[in-house]
Amino acid sequence: MDEELFNNLFIFEMANNHMGDVEHGIRIINEMALAARNYPFRYAIKFQYRDLDTFIHPEYKERKDLKYVKRFMETRISEEDRRRLRGEVKRLGFVAICTPFDEPSVDAIEEHEYDVIKIGSCSFTDWPLLERIVKTNRPIIASTAGASPDDIDKVVSFFEHRKKKFCIMHCVGEYPVKNENLQLNQIRLLKMRYPGVPVGYSTHESPDNMDAIKIAVAMGAAVFERHVGVKTERYDINAYSSTPEQISKWLGSAHAAISMCGVSGKRFEGTEKERSDLRGLRRGVFVKSPVKKGERIDSSNTFLAIPNVAGQIVAKEMSKYCQYITKKDLNINQPVFGDDVEMVNLRGKVVHIIRQVRDILLASKIVLPDKLEMELSHHYGMDRFDEWGATIINCINREYCKKLIILLPGQKHPVHYHKRKEETFNILYGDVAVNLAGTTKEYKTGDMVIIEREAKHDFGSQGGAIVEEISTTHFKDDSFYDDRRILNNRNRKTGLTFWSDWLYTSDLK
Repeated sequence: MDEELFNNLFIFEMANNHMGDVEHGIRIINEMALAARNYPFRYAIKFQYRDLDTFIHPEYKERKDLKYVKRFMETRISEEDRRRLRGEVKRLGFVAICTPFDEPSVDAIEEHEYDVIKIGSCSFTDWPLLERIVKTNRPIIASTAGASPDDIDKVVSFFEHRKKKFCIMHCVGEYPVKNENLQLNQIRLLKMRYPGVPVGYSTHESPDNMDAIKIAVAMGAAVFERHVGVKTERYDINAYSSTPEQISKWLGSAHAAISMCGVSGKRFEGTEKERSDLRGLRRGVFVKSPVKKGERIDSSNTFLAIPNVAGQIVAKEMSKYCQYITKKDLNINQPVFGDDVEMVNLRGKVVHIIRQVRDILLASKIVLPDKLEMELSHHYGMDRFDEWGATIINCINREYCKKLIILLPGQKHPVHYHKRKEETFNILYGDVAVNLAGTTKEYKTGDMVIIEREAKHDFGSQGGAIVEEISTTHFKDDSFYDDRRILNNRNRKTGLTFWSDWLYTSDLK
């Protein structure tokens, strides 16, 4: 079977609805094929095999008061009839699936060349039967009604260790199932608990329920099973089996849900109409005060408003990573067009910095929180960051404060002091030279440096370092630099947010 087997596979479960009459069984197969013809899915017909000579205890075979014994004995079909039903499925090009309830039935499934073996919920932890099933080369679908999390863990592990191609099905073993007992959230639970394992939905709700299938699709189910039958003057059907008309509506509901859910596993790229509509609602950049040729466009000399016009720079493009320099004089209220400016994109520089920071963090083996609030301090601009600056991860700031300061090789942090904050540097990784009150000392991993209030200090690293800064509360206006150019640089910090998995991303973009 191909790799797409468990992708929108719809299974029509005949069970014993053939009523022991092979011609009625063939009719069910063909009427289901007609009901399904208008929808672009993969279809399967499923049967159930029991070796009744051994499956039922010899002393109970004639008992009419036992529901299942009576049902199975009355709907028994011959070996020849089994092969006829299997042949009709093959003729129609459907996937042939069969549920064995005992080991001799697995032998029969192999002899009749079924494509897939289905494990019923009652057999989910029937280990002798499972051991026989995994010896076949058939893909497996297993229903989980009544199984505990521990049971499912064990069976999934059992299949995975034997490298079986398999799917697990959420199922509720009531016939029929009331709406309040459908427990469709279990589909999401199974998908989260067993990533990479296809999850499906085996239904026993009322055949008139067309909502459950939509929810199952939205939850991410990929395989769907429903009991089917055909009502005639001679044969009735049970309360949880669907007629061809109900199956057609059921498939229509599934098709609508799949269409509404759209793409999976990646971000939807959007339609041209969506892009056009959103563009019309975005604020454009307009000149607030006269701008001369060669000057920088930023928030100090522009404002944002609608409507924007074609070719105009919009708010989305006014990123902190982008700098715009005018090619000509611009007047008040004039829209700023892309052709009016030269753009310098700093994002490449930021990515370059973050890659270097990542290398140091990985080498240090320091454990980080899941969400990282990070800032790049570029005292003399991003172009000189490799020489002057630091990367700071802000961990917590209350009556106490903790930061991680990452220094790149050869990077220095300029002279400054704090009036309100006292801090201690704990060297976690690398080498750090600290100039405190005019005296420079070299520190290594494990060393600590206490920096009291109003003590001027600067620091740097030759080979790269990580410093844990433990301090009293940090205040934004409490850093005083000797170089007034730094204090006048209002854009000397770039804030970034990362999640810890960025450390293991092969390529940052």
